[in-house]
Amino acid sequence: MTSKMRLYLHRMHQLDSNVCVAVNHTSRYKLVRDGFRVVSRLGDGVFWYVLMTTILVIKGSDGLVPVLHMGLAGLSGTLLYKWLKGKTLRPRPYEVRQDIWLTGTPLDKFSFPSGHTLHAVVFSAVAISYYPQLSVVLLPFTLMVGLSRVVLGLHYPSDVLAGALIGVTLAMLSFLII
Repeated sequence: MTSKMRLYLHRMHQLDSNVCVAVNHTSRYKLVRDGFRVVSRLGDGVFWYVLMTTILVIKGSDGLVPVLHMGLAGLSGTLLYKWLKGKTLRPRPYEVRQDIWLTGTPLDKFSFPSGHTLHAVVFSAVAISYYPQLSVVLLPFTLMVGLSRVVLGLHYPSDVLAGALIGVTLAMLSFLII
């Protein structure tokens, strides 16, 4: 790797880390911290399971294909992000920087990529493709899930961006298969 490339990567890491600290420090406000804890907890899966159940209840058998599509895309996301975390082994920001406050509960040890964001994007993309009217709820919620991961000190912004890109890619690939 050239010295120019190393310098560029160092600067990108510094920017990522500094943005992480700035966003994370908004958690000093109880309303912000508690609100994002709720969003993050819903993003653990609760929100998506309720959404899929609601689709089945309202749409009946017509909702089966979209729900199965969401489930299969979500499962592929789980397998991929767990594999990536095991390969990259990136520590969580609060483990690296003393000025990042852990205000949420990590579900696993490693940071890259954000599985919450990956799943929020993949589930939302698939659901919106079948039911575009859901975008008014799903798009803001998906953005809040990604933001919650940085606010709570669990991920760097680059982890969230990578999770979102992987989620979009998986959703697009899923349409080629299903």
